[in-house]
Amino acid sequence: MKLSTVMAGLVAATCMVSAAKADKLDDVISSGTLRCAVVLDFPPMGSRDESNNPIGFDVDYCNDLAKSLGVTAEIVETPFPERIPALMSGRVDVGVASTSDTLDRAKTVGMTIPYYAFENSVVASEKADFTTWEGMKGKVVGATAGTYEAIWLEGQVKAWGEGEFRPYQTQADVFLALSQGQLDATVSTTEVANANVKSGKFPGIKIVDKAPMVPDYVALFTNREEYGFINYLNLFINQQVRSGRYAELYKKWVGEGEPANLSVNGVYR
Repeated sequence: MKLSTVMAGLVAATCMVSAAKADKLDDVISSGTLRCAVVLDFPPMGSRDESNNPIGFDVDYCNDLAKSLGVTAEIVETPFPERIPALMSGRVDVGVASTSDTLDRAKTVGMTIPYYAFENSVVASEKADFTTWEGMKGKVVGATAGTYEAIWLEGQVKAWGEGEFRPYQTQADVFLALSQGQLDATVSTTEVANANVKSGKFPGIKIVDKAPMVPDYVALFTNREEYGFINYLNLFINQQVRSGRYAELYKKWVGEGEPANLSVNGVYR
């Protein structure tokens, strides 16, 4: 075998090894920018201020993550149904977008340990004649397509065998439809429900009851094969909690009280 052939093989092998070692964590640090998918019609997690600047818990969380990496954060506004497509198409590096850690999603993207946990409430028209969550039976209900709330609500309508479920593109669309009388009720995270009722942007709505749903644990997500980046994200979440930053952001954006415990008995410590 010619020496030139051997050398060419060694060069190719070296390139392959280098390529194998390169990962998204290195790429983000090298680029100087962290692109975060964030939902901006989901207050207090994400919204815009009077100057149209992104604000909210998830916005601050992305900024904190970027700071820990020594890079600049870029907030990429991403509606709920577009969160995973934005990652798969390469538009973003990570989702900081209140994304439920479902097993179905984990078949497509790599998900971290929970960074937040939601409880859910039933929000209805002020004209609604029910006071408990069971009162939604037989009514027209809706939620943002593909979300934890939508999956649960649609399942309830099927189980009841009556009523109607309507999916919407954004959270704002859901609350607007509710305010305009196109929906009788929706299910939303308690944080978002409180924020939208208090905002005055959607007149004629009220919180009726807690929804009997298990806490909605949400995770950061990135490409499934990016183990180094996922490990970093998991450690970052851990550091946010033990440094007190998680509680600080909760108080800033949600209000008084204690943030939900991110541990699950026997699973997350």
